[in-house]
Amino acid sequence: MTDDLAGRLVVALDLDGAADKAAFMERVVRALDLPDWFGRNWDALADSLTDRTVWPREAAEKGLLLVVRGWQQYAKARPDEWETAREVFSEAVDRTPELSVALALGGSHEDPADLPG
Repeated sequence: MTDDLAGRLVVALDLDGAADKAAFMERVVRALDLPDWFGRNWDALADSLTDRTVWPREAAEKGLLLVVRGWQQYAKARPDEWETAREVFSEAVDRTPELSVALALGGSHEDPADLPG
């Protein structure tokens, strides 16, 4: 598989409102439809991101583009956990050419009164 993202299955991981690691992991389970035995820890996340057999079937065939949305609030509230998550994502992408992870900018769900304009 190449770095071409066209044709990959796009899966959104929405972290809006995720307040801790447990909530983060539950969002991952739902987004990727992971099996019940998923360990809900960083090592299990790394294993699942690099093991195409647990990806959604279409992603296993075409590749996976995981788009992380609403991550800013989680990153601010849990900077150490977020740093670990970023490292896991980065290492998984480096080890798995069929995987790409994108952090969506904007849409941080800020109060409109706080936005410019």
